[in-house]
Amino acid sequence: MTDAIKIDVWSDIACPWCYIGKRNLEVGLAQTAGDDDAPKVEVTYHSYELSPDTPVDFDGDISDFLAEHKGISREQAAQMHEHVTGVAANAGLEYHFEKMQHTNTVKAHELIHFAKANGKQIEMAERLMAAYFTEGRHVGRVDDLVALAAEVGLDADAAREVLESGRYLADVRADQKQAQAYGIQGVPFFVIDGKYGVSGAQPPAAFAQIARQVWGERTVASAS
Repeated sequence: MTDAIKIDVWSDIACPWCYIGKRNLEVGLAQTAGDDDAPKVEVTYHSYELSPDTPVDFDGDISDFLAEHKGISREQAAQMHEHVTGVAANAGLEYHFEKMQHTNTVKAHELIHFAKANGKQIEMAERLMAAYFTEGRHVGRVDDLVALAAEVGLDADAAREVLESGRYLADVRADQKQAQAYGIQGVPFFVIDGKYGVSGAQPPAAFAQIARQVWGERTVASAS
């Protein structure tokens, strides 16, 4: 039996293109499910902080942050948000930039690692992204993160303990170190079977194509 294709995804839960990329990957893989020899795929998410110097409680909205850190006007920020909102809608996602609470995401990444250890990494990443982009929830404070963890079926007390102790911080840093080793300078970034790199929120068809390609290579290799 051919082993599953491993897709390692570097992303930040506060990255608008990462949520779009996540959804497009899922749709693309779903398109291959009806193949006679459908690829088996194992997806793992890895930590990447786009703005590690951001305080947990940022004084201002997301447009203020972009104006401060990107050197653009609020009008330019609004145009960017309108464009990304449209792309997200095409992916089936509802973005509300006016609600977003910009924050530091390191604790959210620690929570995703805790969820991974308990078999709920994909669900946790999805819940955090939806909370941030669609619902305007705060995803930087421990209390808010514990509530979100409970919503996906994780033990709230255990989630609080690992977040307050920083138990999974080393795993977050290991992910970031691996990203540097790969030369990843932007997210989302997808590493397929440790040998193919795909940058950006590609359309679903692109993910379906590469899954079929790699699966075909695996099948040929296992038969020889």
